[in-house]
Amino acid sequence: MNKHQTITSVLNPISWEIVSVQLLTKMIAEFMYEEIIYPEQIETKGNMIRYRLPLDNGIEYTFEAKKRLFDSYHVFSETIQRHQSGLSTKATNPNQFLLDLQSTIGMSATTTAHLIREYNHTLIADAHILENKQNQHKDLTQLDYSELEGEMDGHPWITYNKGRIGFGYDDYLSYAPEQKQPVQLLWIAVHKEKAGFYAIDGLMYDELIYKELGEQALDFNNHLLKSKSNPHHYYFMPIHEWQWNNYIIPFFAEELANRSIIYLGVGEDKYLPQQSIRTFVNLDQKNRHHVKLPMSILNTLVYRGLPGERTVLAPTITTFIQDIWQKDAFLNKECRLILPGEIASINYDHPHYSKMTGVPYHYQELLGCIWRESIYSFLDEGEQAITLASLLHLDEQGKPFFTALLENSGLSLEEWLDHLLSVILSPLLHYLYRYGVVFSPHGQNTILVLKDFVPHRIAIKDFVDDVNISRHPIPELSNLPNDLKKVLRSEDPEGLCQFIFTGLFICHMRYLSDLLETYHQYPEFEFWSKVRSAIVHYQSRFPEQSERYDLFDLLKPKFTKLCLNRNRMLDYGYENGDDRPHASEFGYVNNALSK
Repeated sequence: MNKHQTITSVLNPISWEIVSVQLLTKMIAEFMYEEIIYPEQIETKGNMIRYRLPLDNGIEYTFEAKKRLFDSYHVFSETIQRHQSGLSTKATNPNQFLLDLQSTIGMSATTTAHLIREYNHTLIADAHILENKQNQHKDLTQLDYSELEGEMDGHPWITYNKGRIGFGYDDYLSYAPEQKQPVQLLWIAVHKEKAGFYAIDGLMYDELIYKELGEQALDFNNHLLKSKSNPHHYYFMPIHEWQWNNYIIPFFAEELANRSIIYLGVGEDKYLPQQSIRTFVNLDQKNRHHVKLPMSILNTLVYRGLPGERTVLAPTITTFIQDIWQKDAFLNKECRLILPGEIASINYDHPHYSKMTGVPYHYQELLGCIWRESIYSFLDEGEQAITLASLLHLDEQGKPFFTALLENSGLSLEEWLDHLLSVILSPLLHYLYRYGVVFSPHGQNTILVLKDFVPHRIAIKDFVDDVNISRHPIPELSNLPNDLKKVLRSEDPEGLCQFIFTGLFICHMRYLSDLLETYHQYPEFEFWSKVRSAIVHYQSRFPEQSERYDLFDLLKPKFTKLCLNRNRMLDYGYENGDDRPHASEFGYVNNALSK
């Protein structure tokens, strides 16, 4: 089927209304959570509340919802109506909703216009995902980790989660993770005077490249010799075809002209893109490294490049994190935590942008590569790796993926959840309380390892972007090297806790608890009571850390509310500053884990 037939098949009235209503429902729920909108309660029937949202242009929306913990809401799609000039209609159009809201919430015309573009991209992707669900009936419990990633719907909280500004439709069909199209990476040679290679102790460049390329490394050497270039003066590095066409050729033309960068050819191995779009899993040789490459599209909050200073220090950060694991029996023996290391990297700074002050940040993230240890190289026989985000996935019949895992496990729901919370929280809490170190353990970064469909242990990845340390001085961080202190974000105690509170509880578990109540009639109070019990159980296990439990207090009544949609819509917009945007802070969220 060619692209014209594909778009005609996918974009039909029925599918478009389904995905549009789903997005509209999500927008209302998340805008309420982030206090972008303030609907009025007009009627209460048991735990169902009818809301009215009056706008300053005379338009109103009404809908029904249930309040959830953490100041969240479950909005019922079929109840959403739009009222204008005495006419009431079923509301189905998220872009119209955005236009209706614009003046009321004070969103600029520039932001509104760009956001409509991102919503359209998201809706097109959602329509493709819907068609895939309807036409390809799969048992997701049997899918491999890399394939399961391609079944996901995207970020559960960010409403413009597949905006992908920079992709055309051809690019979408070729490179979007849900298209599950294998790609072959391109390879270039970069001159050692311009590029740097960095690795963990004991790993040499030649060893890495020959393991990744095999005999093709010799072919690339010969290519350089034929072009009268000395292979010993260059590093070989993979790049993505999209980045080559859109950024490397036009932005590094001078480097290509003077042979600081030389095109080598297409790599032999096939890879699948993961949900982050810029991370690739080797399909042909699964124990070969996962590869992280810059793809300078704007998706969710940021451009998907590779920050130069963090790329340079990726192996050093890996050593820091893995050294903690190596010396702590609770982490390595009891939790059996997996930490796929970012063991090598190459960075190539742009010759001009790197010398500028105040340059837009994504111009500093154009050319680099990180090699991460393959998750497959850590798995024991009988273990299956799945992305944590997959627990929120619904199949073509609206059945949650975790329900299928539960049914296959033979455990009760209570037992399965106990396993889940123990394997996730124990290592994360230990790094926080004992070492003042946190990851960003959201659904993409946390890999759940199952055994007989039961949560068995976890892997945590993406150290280069998401490892953060305590700003409050603690002895365990006193000997941190200065180069790491400069690049690792340090946070005050609440800010450090936010990576678990918001990154895991708000960004993942509040959706899981909603699914549990909706599909299993399992009360959310019970679920969050289990989460609290898992934290208290850990704390009782290590009473000597009691001061840290007060310092890093995950059980306090309120946390600053971090907002992801508000950041784009009202705070940062589409500015192109010299630093990556971060989540906005607005108000407070009531902590369901507090007594």
